Amino acid sequence: MIKIGFAAYSGEPKPEDIKDMEIFLEELNHKTHGYRGIVFLLGGYWGLMRNIVDIIREKGGTTILFPPLELEELEYPRDVIVLKLGLSMRMRSIPLVRSSDIFIAAGGEAGSILEVVTAYTEKKPIYIFTGKGYSTDRLALFSPYLDKRRLTKLNIIDDPRILAEEVYREIDRILNAST
Repeated sequence: MIKIGFAAYSGEPKPEDIKDMEIFLEELNHKTHGYRGIVFLLGGYWGLMRNIVDIIREKGGTTILFPPLELEELEYPRDVIVLKLGLSMRMRSIPLVRSSDIFIAAGGEAGSILEVVTAYTEKKPIYIFTGKGYSTDRLALFSPYLDKRRLTKLNIIDDPRILAEEVYREIDRILNAST
C-alpha cells in the first residue's frame, strides 16, 4: 500500500486550482487503474483539501484525514477515515508526513511549508506543484535541495499531467524497490 500525503491550501481555493487537482487525480487514477494500492493522507476537510478529498472519493479512492484537535468534531464524510489524534494544528502534520511514502504540496501557505520541511527531514520524496501564487511556490528557490545535507530532492512541477506522471514513476520506483 502506497500512502500519498498532501499539503494543500486551507482557504477558499481558486477554480483553476481545483481544475488542476482534478486533472492530476484523474491522470493518476488512470495510471494506477483506479488508485489500486494507494491511500491518500490529508490534514483536514476544508479549503483545497476538501476538493482533493471529494475528487478522490468520487473516483472510489481511500482517504485518511488527520484533523487538528480544534477541528476534530467537524462533520466529515462517512466514507473517509478520520484519525482523531488530539494534536494541534501544527503537531498533527508530523504523523501525517511520517506516515506518507510520497508527499505532494498542492499549493499552500506556512502550514504547507512546515509539512514540506518535515517531509524533507524525513527523506520523503517531495513534489511541489507551483505557479499558483501560494507561498509554497517560493520553495522552488531552494530546489533541488532545502539544505546542504541533500536529504531528498524537491521536485518542482507546474503542470498537473507531469505531476501525475512523476508521482506514478515514484510509486513504481517504491514498489520495485520493496520487491
